[in-house]
Amino acid sequence: MNQRTELSLEQQFSIRSFATQVQHMSHEQAQDFLVKLYEQMVVREATYQEMLKHQWGLESDPNMA
Repeated sequence: MNQRTELSLEQQFSIRSFATQVQHMSHEQAQDFLVKLYEQMVVREATYQEMLKHQWGLESDPNMA
Protein backbone atom coordinates (compact mmCIF):
# COMPACT_ATOMS: atom_id res chain seq x y z
CA MET A 1 0.00 0.00 0.00
CA ASN A 2 3.02 2.27 -0.06
CA GLN A 3 2.72 2.86 -3.79
CA ARG A 4 1.64 6.40 -4.51
CA THR A 5 -0.98 6.83 -7.20
CA GLU A 6 -0.41 9.71 -9.59
CA LEU A 7 -3.19 12.25 -9.35
CA SER A 8 -4.58 14.17 -12.28
CA LEU A 9 -4.13 17.94 -12.41
CA GLU A 10 -7.81 18.31 -11.58
CA GLN A 11 -7.40 16.16 -8.46
CA GLN A 12 -4.28 18.06 -7.42
CA PHE A 13 -6.14 21.36 -7.85
CA SER A 14 -9.05 20.00 -5.81
CA ILE A 15 -6.72 19.06 -2.96
CA ARG A 16 -5.06 22.48 -3.02
CA SER A 17 -8.43 24.20 -3.03
CA PHE A 18 -9.56 22.04 -0.12
CA ALA A 19 -6.40 22.90 1.84
CA THR A 20 -7.05 26.61 1.30
CA GLN A 21 -10.63 26.26 2.55
CA VAL A 22 -9.51 24.39 5.67
CA GLN A 23 -6.89 27.04 6.46
CA HIS A 24 -9.66 29.63 6.68
CA MET A 25 -11.75 27.58 9.14
CA SER A 26 -11.76 28.07 12.88
CA HIS A 27 -10.41 25.21 14.99
CA GLU A 28 -13.95 24.21 15.97
CA GLN A 29 -15.17 24.32 12.35
CA ALA A 30 -12.23 22.20 11.24
CA GLN A 31 -12.89 19.61 13.95
CA ASP A 32 -16.59 19.40 13.04
CA PHE A 33 -15.73 19.14 9.37
CA LEU A 34 -13.19 16.40 10.03
CA VAL A 35 -15.73 14.29 11.95
CA LYS A 36 -18.28 14.67 9.13
CA LEU A 37 -15.66 13.80 6.53
CA TYR A 38 -14.67 10.67 8.47
CA GLU A 39 -18.31 9.65 8.75
CA GLN A 40 -18.67 9.95 4.97
CA MET A 41 -15.54 7.82 4.48
CA VAL A 42 -16.92 5.08 6.75
CA VAL A 43 -20.28 5.10 4.95
CA ARG A 44 -18.52 4.97 1.56
CA GLU A 45 -16.39 2.02 2.67
CA ALA A 46 -19.45 0.14 3.97
CA THR A 47 -21.28 0.85 0.70
CA TYR A 48 -18.34 -0.46 -1.34
CA GLN A 49 -18.19 -3.60 0.81
CA GLU A 50 -21.89 -4.27 0.32
CA MET A 51 -21.61 -3.68 -3.43
CA LEU A 52 -18.68 -6.08 -3.67
CA LYS A 53 -20.48 -8.73 -1.62
CA HIS A 54 -23.44 -8.44 -3.96
CA GLN A 55 -21.28 -8.45 -7.10
CA TRP A 56 -19.25 -11.46 -5.95
CA GLY A 57 -22.30 -13.35 -4.66
CA LEU A 58 -21.07 -13.35 -1.07
CA GLU A 59 -24.27 -12.07 0.50
CA SER A 60 -25.68 -14.16 3.29
CA ASP A 61 -29.07 -15.62 2.39
CA PRO A 62 -31.58 -14.90 5.20
CA ASN A 63 -33.52 -18.05 4.21
CA MET A 64 -30.48 -20.25 4.94
CA ALA A 65 -30.32 -19.37 8.67
